[in-house]
Amino acid sequence: MSSTDAGAAATAAPEHDLEVAAKAVVLAEALPYIREFAGKTVVIKYGGHAMENAELARSFANDVVLMRLVGMNPVVVHGGGPHISDLMRRLGKEPEFVDGLRVTDADTIDIVRMALVGKVNREVVAAINRVGPYAVGLSGEDAGMIHVTQRDPRLGFVGDVARIDPTIIHGLVREELIPVVATIGVDDDGQAYNVNADTVAGALAEAVRAEKLVYLTDVAGLYADYPDPQSLISDIDTAGLEELALAGALSEGMIPKVRSCIEALRGGVGRAHILDGRRPHALLLEFFTREGIGTMITANKS
Repeated sequence: MSSTDAGAAATAAPEHDLEVAAKAVVLAEALPYIREFAGKTVVIKYGGHAMENAELARSFANDVVLMRLVGMNPVVVHGGGPHISDLMRRLGKEPEFVDGLRVTDADTIDIVRMALVGKVNREVVAAINRVGPYAVGLSGEDAGMIHVTQRDPRLGFVGDVARIDPTIIHGLVREELIPVVATIGVDDDGQAYNVNADTVAGALAEAVRAEKLVYLTDVAGLYADYPDPQSLISDIDTAGLEELALAGALSEGMIPKVRSCIEALRGGVGRAHILDGRRPHALLLEFFTREGIGTMITANKS
């Protein structure tokens, strides 16, 4: 070996050692969080850019499987509004909305089921199972999991959550599997309804007494004055969250998430988080690092 080669090798070795040491520090930092959440159930609302971007989708699948492998019980809930609209147009039916909610007639609810259960759910399940064979696809129709009532006759088959039967979720979690839930609900007559995925995630988290409820979104978290980055809120309690809502500081898309967080925390969920799903490995950063990311919401501090 020439003196030049020897010098290069000597330089490379310390750099390699530093990289290895940095990885060891990260793993050591993660250990107490792994212990804290082992055996705990976490409900994750998956959607937005994290679902649409192929690289982020792979990152999400890796994160969820890692959570399962270190002893956590992740439960994934997803919607798929853009997929529904796309399929409707391909089938010659133009989407119609009233007050921001999709009008869902008899033909549309069939399309919703095809899009959410037949396409989106299968894709999420397949992505997770490429990493580890744990994901099982479900809809709220399965085992009568999501019971609903009709929201408004003008909207057709759009439902509000009346109750959640978590029996099938508990069974899958006991088998160390990852439930992936498409948000179709049923009324007492067995009629299918389209249901807001944010609302379902909160209600399901409450029903299974989850340790955490997590929303992956297309923003960095909650803002006191959106979109001013200096107004990003790192933590807030439900009382502060209600004040924020009353002040009109929340975007229309954030309102269902916030309402669901408040109800879930009042119903016994430990903590709720609104995270930036555009960041690779957002779940791991939140669960297994000291700093965390996004906005954490807790029950009233008083």
